[in-house]
Formats: sequence, C-alpha cells, structure tokens
Amino acid sequence: METLSSMAAAIIIASIAIAGLLRGSDVFSAMADGAAEGLRTVARIFPPLVALLTAVYMLRASGAIDALTDLAAPLLSRLGIPAETTILMLLRPLSGSGALAAATELISAHGPDSVVGRTAAVMLGSTETTLYVLTVYFGAVGIKKTRWALPAAICADIAGFILAAQTVRWFWG
Repeated sequence: METLSSMAAAIIIASIAIAGLLRGSDVFSAMADGAAEGLRTVARIFPPLVALLTAVYMLRASGAIDALTDLAAPLLSRLGIPAETTILMLLRPLSGSGALAAATELISAHGPDSVVGRTAAVMLGSTETTLYVLTVYFGAVGIKKTRWALPAAICADIAGFILAAQTVRWFWG
C-alpha cells in the first residue's frame, strides 16, 4: 500500500512538472519560489506554535488537566460525554499530534470498542485543530484581528465534541 501511494505521489508531481513545461513555465524557479515562501510562512508561524505546544505540555505535566477533568465531569456527564475525553477536547483545537497521542492513550486504556474509545475516535475524526489552522491561515496572510472566526470555530468544536459523544451513544449505546 505504501508503494502504491508513493508511486501515485510521484506520478502527480511528474504530471504537474510536465504540464508546466508544456505551458512554457520555468518549473524549477516556480518550485524554488514556492519553497522560499513556505519557509517564510514557517518562520512567521513557528513561535506561536511552540508557545501553544509548550503550554499544553506544561498543563499536562502539572496535573492541571486531571484537576480540570474532575471539575468538568458533572457537566460532561450531563452532556453524555465521557469525562476521560477531557484531555482530547482540550488538545484537539491546539495540536493534531497531541490530540492523536491523547486519543491513542484513551483507546489503549479503555479499548477500541468501549464508549470512551469510540467517542475519542469520532471526536478526533470530526473536529479540527482550530487554533493551529487559524494561526497558519491568518498568519500566512498577515491577519492580526480574527474578529468572529475564533469564537465561531470554538463553537463548532464544542458542537463537534457533543455530537460525537451523542452519535457514539446513539449507534453503540
């Protein structure tokens, strides 16, 4: 399977290069310019990303996440969300890899067929790394005031978390 996807990627890249050459474009210069712009974008967004990830790991190591889980358990229970998924709900808007690690831990601890495991999997698949995406997209084009984008995105994440838990309960009770 890995060989097939590698071959498909090579065919796509070669097709793009051939199409550029047929149109008379300087493919190498365009690629070099795109790589340079990508590096400038990375340089702009790297500091906020490092700060976000550092904060998440500090909260986790300090025990604040466990305290928050205990505090949020009654509300989450009313919403039908397993309290164990609190770490996932906190990490998902910030970090895709952090959320994946949290979901992996939840599934390993509770099992893939448990309510917690299934809820974690559905939450992971139906929500987005909101703050990361906003940082990348807005940082790439130089937008400093996000206005309603952040509150709307967080509301969408909350709705995704609630509906993920409800869907799991509805389908797998």
